[in-house]
Amino acid sequence: MSEVKVNKISPRTNCGTVQLGDSGDTITIPAGATITNSGTASGFGATGAASWDTTVKTGDFTATAGIGYFVNTTSGAITVTLPASPSAGNVVAVKDYANTFDTNNLTLGRNGSNIGGSALDSTLSTEGVAVTLVYVDATKGWLVTDSGLQSDAPSPQYVTATGGTITTSGDYKIHTFTGPGTFTVSCAGNSSGSNSVDYLVIAGAGGGAAGNSPAHGGGGGGAGGYRESAGCGYSSSPLGTAVPALPVSAQGYPITVGSGGSGSSCNEVVGSCGSNSVFSTITSTGGGGGGASLPSAPNFPGRPGGSGGGGSSEGSGSGGNGNTPPVSPPQGNNGGAGVNTSTPNLQTGGGGGATAVGTSGSGGGTMGAGGAGADSSINASPIVRAGGGGGGATGPCTGAGGPGGSGGGGNGGTPGTPGQNGDTNKGSGGGGGKGGSPGQTNGGNGGSGIVIVRYKFQ
Repeated sequence: MSEVKVNKISPRTNCGTVQLGDSGDTITIPAGATITNSGTASGFGATGAASWDTTVKTGDFTATAGIGYFVNTTSGAITVTLPASPSAGNVVAVKDYANTFDTNNLTLGRNGSNIGGSALDSTLSTEGVAVTLVYVDATKGWLVTDSGLQSDAPSPQYVTATGGTITTSGDYKIHTFTGPGTFTVSCAGNSSGSNSVDYLVIAGAGGGAAGNSPAHGGGGGGAGGYRESAGCGYSSSPLGTAVPALPVSAQGYPITVGSGGSGSSCNEVVGSCGSNSVFSTITSTGGGGGGASLPSAPNFPGRPGGSGGGGSSEGSGSGGNGNTPPVSPPQGNNGGAGVNTSTPNLQTGGGGGATAVGTSGSGGGTMGAGGAGADSSINASPIVRAGGGGGGATGPCTGAGGPGGSGGGGNGGTPGTPGQNGDTNKGSGGGGGKGGSPGQTNGGNGGSGIVIVRYKFQ
């Protein structure tokens, strides 16, 4: 204890100034209490809020009434001994400085007084907790009058994750998966920072069909299903519809990247469909294979899928349906139909693309073009992906096959040349093969898909 002699009487006012005593009186100051030159007093054990000591405690100590303490238990458990022989109205407060009370507890030593009516020490084991206690009487002793968590006033937290090839663009991280893997979230963030991710999920594309008959070429493969959200610091979705980002939690999200379908070889029926790509609740469907012709079974339409495959010229084969199964916004488009009116009006259809249908063959020997892909800047550079494959040239036609759609779709086969493959990791359709006898060619393979995840990390 220390003493101070009053030599000036503070006037009583309505502004909250309190008279300390008469001139010449002696005031006893408890240990740990202070009076500053500005007149601020702390540590006198008054009822109400504690005066906080900002010197962080890292070991055992005995508390002084009227003081609040920041306690750091990072290095081990700590015991705070409450004041001995407290008076009614004495206040003590503690706060978990380093959010470690859950791993290294703080014990409140009762020091002869009850805590909450019990003659037992109390243990604080909640991360980030702050507790204020007031001494009431010998029966109940110290009672908690206020308690809160740091999470009641959260600071911004951001998504933290691993997996795939990680790049950075400004305040955003981008995880690119060109094959199977796991997007592992270790911190899900919060609404003050970030707690959701944007995505681009493209499936494997369909393969083009071979030119199987003397006169007729094969249809182009459809692009893999294309699904994208927009909003994490890059341009809006090329699909024209705002799609919300996905909320995430702390867990592993398996990633599936679909492979492209094989182009068919001569005397096979149609191109193979691509495989699905998956991230969380988002599944993009593999693109449909291109339609083909056989003399014994002349009309095999393009297959359905994320985008549909193009039809063959034999029997005016129809294009496959895109956006199968249906999602909103659509994950792809229909393939173009073949045309068979009379020689030389034998044309194949192009596979559907992410943003446009495949073109149907037209009179005069023009093969259908693949549908256009979509342009995304999710990985900081604008790239067009998921174009449809072009229709293959027909037997009587000596010209080129249909062009692949923008975004890596393969061109249709020309005399002596098979349909081109769709671009790898763009989900772009393979070109159809050329018909003719001799000189028939195979369809091109569909391109594999890709999964990209983007989020704000700071």
